[in-house]
Amino acid sequence: MSETVQIDAIDRRILAELQADAAISHADLAQRVGSSSASVWRRIRAMESAGLLRGAIRTVDAARLGYGVNVICNIRVRSHSAEDRASFESFVRSRPEILECFSMSGEWDYLLRVVARDVADYEAFLMRTLLNHPSVATASSHFALSLTKHVTALPV
Repeated sequence: MSETVQIDAIDRRILAELQADAAISHADLAQRVGSSSASVWRRIRAMESAGLLRGAIRTVDAARLGYGVNVICNIRVRSHSAEDRASFESFVRSRPEILECFSMSGEWDYLLRVVARDVADYEAFLMRTLLNHPSVATASSHFALSLTKHVTALPV
């Protein structure tokens, strides 16, 4: 687990604003949080150095790109050896259709969020790629019917 970074109220406001709009200028950000542009710049650099802030990104609408299917996929691995886990996790990092992967406690070993263009696209990935990985014993797929909530902003 990572070390917790201590921040103050202005840092929290900066984080909230940056999570809402990563492209905001330092001048506009400073005005919104009640600080100077130079102070905001220093605070952002300090939070980056501490590992609290990572790269700025823009979110993309998956459906508009043709990725209309979201699948939650539970994975059970054949072995829990360090080598097999490392092999599976390396495989996961290499696959662009796998957006998220969590190592889990309980009945399943991993939980994946996978995007696909349609059910046939997901079936091809599942049958030809995922289930063919030597460390995968079984998978259980759950198709999302609709998206009720999706946020990337953390509560600050």
